[in-house]
Amino acid sequence: MATLRDGRVLPGKLIIVEGIDGSGKSTQLDLLRKWLIGEGYLVAFSTWNSSSIVRTVTKKGKAKRLLTPLSFSLIHTADFADRQQRQMLPALKAGAIVLADRYIYTAFARDAARGLDPGWVRGLYSFAIRPTIALYFRVPLEESLRRIMAGRPELKYYEAGLDIGLHEDPYESFKLFQTRVIEQYEAMVDEFGLTVIDATRPLLEQQDEVRELVRPHLAHVPKIEISGWREVLAREGLHGRYIQEMFPTLAEEI
Repeated sequence: MATLRDGRVLPGKLIIVEGIDGSGKSTQLDLLRKWLIGEGYLVAFSTWNSSSIVRTVTKKGKAKRLLTPLSFSLIHTADFADRQQRQMLPALKAGAIVLADRYIYTAFARDAARGLDPGWVRGLYSFAIRPTIALYFRVPLEESLRRIMAGRPELKYYEAGLDIGLHEDPYESFKLFQTRVIEQYEAMVDEFGLTVIDATRPLLEQQDEVRELVRPHLAHVPKIEISGWREVLAREGLHGRYIQEMFPTLAEEI
C-alpha cells in the first residue's frame, strides 16, 4: 500500500527504485513499466529532479558549479515536493500504479555523503508518501563505474562528488563519494525495509525477480479498459496536460 504521513492508505500503488549510478535500476523500472502496461494496468512515472519548477535553476547551478551541498539538498526537496503534489499524489488517489525512478532515499544517501546531518535531511522529507515497495539495486562500485564509462567518455562534476573536494581526479573522487553513498544505502536497508536486488545478475533474471516481488501488490489493483481509466481520471479532475505528462501511453490512446 502507499500511505500518507497521517496513516491514510491511498488507492494506488507506489513502487520506487534506488541505487547508485550505474546500478541498472532505470532499465529495470522501464521493463517493469512496459510489463505492467501490457498487463492492462494504468501506470504513471516520475523521475528524480524533473520538476519544471526547479529544472532550469538546477541546470544553471550545475553548469556554473554554484550548488553547495545545502543548496543542492533544498533544491531537490523542492523538486520532490512539487512532483509529489502535482504528479504522484493525484495518480495514487485515482488508483494508478506510480513508478518512481529514485525517491527520498536518494536524498538521504547523497546529502549525508556530502556531509549534511542525516536527521535533518530526513526531517525535510517527513511529508513523503510511504511507498508500497522500495527496491534497492545493489552493485559493486567498480562495476557501476565500468557501466557508466561504457556509455560516455567522462564523469559528471556532481556525479563524481568533485564539489566536496574529496579528490582532484574525477575517477578517484567518484569512488570516494559513491563509497559514502553506498554506505548510506546499506544502512537504510534495515531502517526503511528496502528490498535488495543483486544488480550483478543477468538483466532478465533481475526483471523476473522484480515482477515476482511486485505481483503480490497487484492483487486488488483494477484493470480497466482505456475508456474506463479516462472516466476514473476525470473524476479526480485529471485531464489534458496532466495525462500527457504522467500517462503518455494512455494519452496516445484517448
